[in-house]
Amino acid sequence: MTALGAVTELWRYPASSLAGERRDAISVGLETIGGDRLFGLVDVSDNEIARPDRDAKWHKVPRIRTRLTNDRKLEVAVPDGDWLAAPGAECDRAISAYLGFAASIRPFSQDNAPGYTGPLTAERYRKAPIHLLTTASLARLKALHPEGTPDTRRFRPNIVVDMAAVEGSFPETEWIGRKLAIGDLLVTISAPCRRCGFTIISQDGFDHDPGILRNLVRHNAHNLGVYCTVDRPASVELGAPMRFVRD
Repeated sequence: MTALGAVTELWRYPASSLAGERRDAISVGLETIGGDRLFGLVDVSDNEIARPDRDAKWHKVPRIRTRLTNDRKLEVAVPDGDWLAAPGAECDRAISAYLGFAASIRPFSQDNAPGYTGPLTAERYRKAPIHLLTTASLARLKALHPEGTPDTRRFRPNIVVDMAAVEGSFPETEWIGRKLAIGDLLVTISAPCRRCGFTIISQDGFDHDPGILRNLVRHNAHNLGVYCTVDRPASVELGAPMRFVRD
C-alpha cells in the first residue's frame, strides 16, 4: 500500500520522566524498545517516584538529560552540568542540588544496572511497547492552538512519523485496531494515548502552557498519538516508510 509517511524522529527514554535520547535507529522487541525506561528518579525522603504531571516539585525533571553508553550504562546531566554515571552518589548529589531536595536515580530491575547493590524502584506504568505520533496530529494541535508550541518533547513518543496534515483530524487516533508496517516492524495500534499534565510543563525552548492540554481535552478526548503492540519485532531507522497492512 502507499506509504502514509516516513519516520522523522526516534526516541528512547532511559529514565522515566527525564529527558529522552534521540536516536538514528531503535531496536523494538515484543515487549519493549532497547534501552527504554530502565530507571526512575525518587525522592529519598519517601521513595516517591518522580511525577512531573502531578507535583510541581518535579517540574524541572524533564530538563535533566539522559543517555546510554555503548555498553548500556546510564549517564545523566543536569542543565549546565557534566555527564555523570548513574546510579551513583555524585550523580545523585548533582540532581539533588538542582531540584532542591534529596533525590536518587534507581533502576527498575537489577538487570538494568549490573554491579549496582542499592535499592530498586517500581515502574510507574508501561502501557505498551511503542508510543507513535504523527506530525499531522501535531499540525492539528497547532491549528487549534496557534500561539502554543506542540514540541515533540511534550509528548514523549518513541516514533514520530512525518505525514501530510489531515484537515480537522488527529489521524492516528482514528486508526485503533489497524496494523502498520514501519520499515520491517509490524505493529497493531492498540489504544489512543491519553495525555496528562506533563504536556503543559516548560522545557528548553518552550514555556509552561495549559492550552496544550486544554485543546486536547476539548478536541480529541484528552488524546494525542497512539500506543502500539508489536506483531513482528525489528529495528527501525530514520526515514523508514509507514504503511497500513491488510489483515
